[in-house]
Amino acid sequence: MLSRVSPEEASHSLRGALERKLIKDEDSAAVFYDLSRMESRINELTGLFPDDTLHAVAAKANPLTSVLKSLNLLGAGLETASLPELYLAEEAGFAPGSIVFDSPVKTIEEIKHALNAGVHINIDSWGEFERVQKLISDGASHGNIGLRVNPQVGIGDIEITSVGGTYSKFGIPIEEYYEVIVRKYLENEWLNGIHVHTGSQGCGIDLLARGIKVVYELAKDVNRRFTEMGKEPGIRIFDIGGGLPVSYSGSQKTASMEEYRDLLRRQCPELFTSDFKLITEFGRHIHANNGWALSRVEYIKESGGRKTLAVHLGADMFIRKCYQPEIWHHDITVTDARGNLKLLSPTTYAVSGPLCFAGDMIEQEITLPEVKQGDYLIFHDVGAYTLSMWSRYNSRQIPKIIGYYSSSDEMSIIKDREAPSRVWEFWS
Repeated sequence: MLSRVSPEEASHSLRGALERKLIKDEDSAAVFYDLSRMESRINELTGLFPDDTLHAVAAKANPLTSVLKSLNLLGAGLETASLPELYLAEEAGFAPGSIVFDSPVKTIEEIKHALNAGVHINIDSWGEFERVQKLISDGASHGNIGLRVNPQVGIGDIEITSVGGTYSKFGIPIEEYYEVIVRKYLENEWLNGIHVHTGSQGCGIDLLARGIKVVYELAKDVNRRFTEMGKEPGIRIFDIGGGLPVSYSGSQKTASMEEYRDLLRRQCPELFTSDFKLITEFGRHIHANNGWALSRVEYIKESGGRKTLAVHLGADMFIRKCYQPEIWHHDITVTDARGNLKLLSPTTYAVSGPLCFAGDMIEQEITLPEVKQGDYLIFHDVGAYTLSMWSRYNSRQIPKIIGYYSSSDEMSIIKDREAPSRVWEFWS
């Protein structure tokens, strides 16, 4: 499996883009996405889990339509968390049975659309359960339907990406509603799935597996009660969510997908038999390490004894990094204007973005090779939860997106730099 994009690889691809004139003078910033790595991650995932597993990649991690189409061709599914994301999945050609709809605030009309489309729906609350129940009793057709259960096993190192604590805005808490949950399955034959997601970055595999184990035992209990009633097991689909952490630094070690799979197989063996059809919802693991972004260094400002590199990406793309720098990290590489790596003369800099507020700082103090105006800064591991969280503050243009295959040096523009007229349309 291909790992993170190295500085040398990014420099090689940048030189190739410059030689092909894919990067032009007006491209003060750009995002690159290695489709070979995405394919490698998908192939790894399908090789580790049972053959009939639906790997529904989280659309919110990277919703670029060309990326979605590639995922579909690779045999993956798509996890969606809003009606527009569901629309993107449908337009990208995903079959209804390979789409998961997880929004925690579904309207009646959105539920109707999803039911009639035949996508897999995960119910997030009792209020939503009542809406689904009524629509089905009124004759609505539907595909598979699951119930999202909060395992209440605790939070990880990053609170804002942990959703399996005693309180969570997501799902139905297992400790408070255990018997109610069981009864809902026994009383409603259309409810045939169960869903758990404990968190993502900052949640180690032990915590993720513990959350799955709690809900796994619940599912086995439900099915045992069905058997005692002389019926076929009611829960046939188990959605384990996503959440496997990834490395954002050369010094950061994270568990592999194989290690995570092995842990789950030891603790929840029946998930890997014909007793359940599995669904996964990995997004960060599929996308994060595949992408990197560059920005031209427009100015080098000196003030208060500090040198500040003024660049064209900041809190517009790196919202989490700028607002919570103690938690989120991206390695930075420096190249000259021709894309050649710079390695000498270490100097201390601050790195500031283009937005009009003081907090738009990517780095307050970082040691980099000596930088000159017109050089490029490369920000690593930006393939997930960066561009998809783009901020419209200051009406900044979304940069050009270049897709490439590191395995073959094939490269093309998959999304042009946003024109000012498109920004006008957005605000109109």
